Amino acid sequence: MASMVTPFVPSPGTDRVSRSNPGAWLILRPAGDGAWEPWARLECWRERGGAGASDSLGYHFDLLVPGADHAVALADSSIPSSKGGKFAIDLTAAQPLSRGGTPGCSPRGSGDLSNWPLGNYRGFVMSAAVQGEGRCSKPTVEVGVAHVGCAEDAAAFVALAAAVDLSMDACRLFSHRLRKELSHLRADLLR
Repeated sequence: MASMVTPFVPSPGTDRVSRSNPGAWLILRPAGDGAWEPWARLECWRERGGAGASDSLGYHFDLLVPGADHAVALADSSIPSSKGGKFAIDLTAAQPLSRGGTPGCSPRGSGDLSNWPLGNYRGFVMSAAVQGEGRCSKPTVEVGVAHVGCAEDAAAFVALAAAVDLSMDACRLFSHRLRKELSHLRADLLR
């Protein structure tokens, strides 16, 4: 499950969500007995495009470490706002972020995703195809088999992909209109 913890609001004096004031999602996972606990945090903002380039959705993804006051950064990149692209966590590079590793396989299934050794593990974790802003998106999620021990593990990655997809529209310029299906929801709420 994903829960918005910092609203997507424009930075003072602008009509955009900026890196200095990002919106944020807390990705939750089952903790047993009907309770949920934090698994990861996703921050998103709108980055200005350079000369001739379009804007993009910037993002930073941290895996939360239980019982610690720090997080492990796993992804920090951007996706073109106009055409979309892939959100990916792939630590197969020679020097993946050099901020830690990624979870291995879940030793006890759901509720244990962030208890893996975080130092030496590398490999493909997940990717999600995301449409550009204003488009009705149905994200396609791919998850590395080593990272899924049960349905709840997979659900955490699906919630992360949904949060990235929703952030594409949440970080739209505030001077633009919402896409049609979100506008209907807003009209229903205002009644």
